[in-house]
Amino acid sequence: MRRFSLTRAKFFKNGATHMFERQETAEAIEAVAAPLPLVAATITETTAPLQGSLGEAWDRVRRRLRAELGEDVFSSWFARVEIGGLVDSVAYLTVPTRFLKSWLEAHYAERLQVNCEAELGAVNGVILSVRQVSRDNAPAPVRETVAARPRSAVAAPAAASAEVRHGETATPCERDIVDACGTVLDRRLTFENFIVGKSNQLAFAAAERIAAAPAGSTPYNPLYLHAGVGLGKTHLLQAIAQEARRQGKRVAYFTADRFMYGFVAALKSQTALAFKEKLRGIDLLVVDDVQFIQGKSIQQEFGHTINALIDAGKQIVVAGDRLANDLEALDERIRSRLGGGLVVEVGDLDETLRGKILGGRLAALHAAHPNFHVNPDVVAYVACVVATNGRDLDGAANRLLAHATLSGQAVTLETAEAAIRDLVRTREPRRVKIEDIQKLVATRYNVSRADILSERRTAAVVKPRQIAMYLSKALTPRSLPEIGRRFGGRDHTTVLHAVRKIEKAITEDRMLHDEVDLLKRMLQE
Repeated sequence: MRRFSLTRAKFFKNGATHMFERQETAEAIEAVAAPLPLVAATITETTAPLQGSLGEAWDRVRRRLRAELGEDVFSSWFARVEIGGLVDSVAYLTVPTRFLKSWLEAHYAERLQVNCEAELGAVNGVILSVRQVSRDNAPAPVRETVAARPRSAVAAPAAASAEVRHGETATPCERDIVDACGTVLDRRLTFENFIVGKSNQLAFAAAERIAAAPAGSTPYNPLYLHAGVGLGKTHLLQAIAQEARRQGKRVAYFTADRFMYGFVAALKSQTALAFKEKLRGIDLLVVDDVQFIQGKSIQQEFGHTINALIDAGKQIVVAGDRLANDLEALDERIRSRLGGGLVVEVGDLDETLRGKILGGRLAALHAAHPNFHVNPDVVAYVACVVATNGRDLDGAANRLLAHATLSGQAVTLETAEAAIRDLVRTREPRRVKIEDIQKLVATRYNVSRADILSERRTAAVVKPRQIAMYLSKALTPRSLPEIGRRFGGRDHTTVLHAVRKIEKAITEDRMLHDEVDLLKRMLQE
């Protein structure tokens, strides 16, 4: 029997997977490093004590969970969890929905790990995946046909997707968004819906070029995109897959956990060679979140697939959360291959791009809720302070909608600030500079900074000049004489007059009050 030495039990948490890092002994490494047909035989031998009793062992895990957590919790969260296989001392569990997967990962991952170790033996990790079955609104005969297939539960996702794609009852829309390996693509994530800015324009251009290239042409091979969470990697990858598929190319789109899931399914069903041949027969391979591909045998097959496709002139697009050379858990040969192509970073969203993204989200919500309106000042404020990623902008838009629909009140700066407070990073107050105030006020009132510092006395210049002086007094520790010098060498009495005039005006003019308040918030954030 293989022996595993668990030297570290550091838990990794992510929306895609949970697993424990492990170190295999020399005996285990030799076993999984064998050629692919031998790998399947080795895994069968490893799980021999559980073959035929794996289901019974999983039933014992379920009984333990029911006893520990109670019937209500178990029925709500664990009744539909199934075990797909046990490979390399990793338990592969499946659930029917993404929500259930995310909830279990966030709240019960450690509990699953402990109970699997107790009943399944030397389990060094647990991976949760979503079972891909026909849609809830599909006709019953299709679902029954999928369920009646004499395959293991692990092999079900590809079979189910293929049934929906090729069955007579599948809708044209469903057929249009299923790739060559049965993955359902999100029809919303297209090039047309992707908002381009300075931080992502190079990645967007490369993605479009690859998607439009004819089959057999590899403009940049491989293309490796890297970025933090919520910056658009997945959107670009899905857009590439859908556009390439629309042009007749055979495309395979995988997330890291789906690739691992498919490989384990092939090993368990002894169809590893068919799995290899299917991958090598495509025109474009797209892999998202490559940093989560784990396991020596799985990484070996992934590396062999990349090499075979590149040698055959097939295009590869991969995305990760950092540079390939920084993915220490990934095999060195894979890192070298990924780093040898075109490497593009999708940068952080600048304020202009965040404003466009937020505006698009709010426009979509307005289309669904005609009475929901957000004025441009609020949009500018939210885009300024929510400086993390696109998903937080989605959250901000949803919070504004919830406030407007539940309270029945208009969205103002004050209500927006309260609604998105949890999305704003806690940090030290920004140190405001007079130069920043002058630039922002000039931009806001469509004049130049030189106009504000000049001797011009037209109304279009005097008002923003006085507002800038007022903000300089309110937000900086500078004295009146110093502020006067920074505004073209003016006397301190001029600054005092401007401050007093704006103080009085904002008490009488609500619109001016809101304008000045918005400028303060933007400068301080």
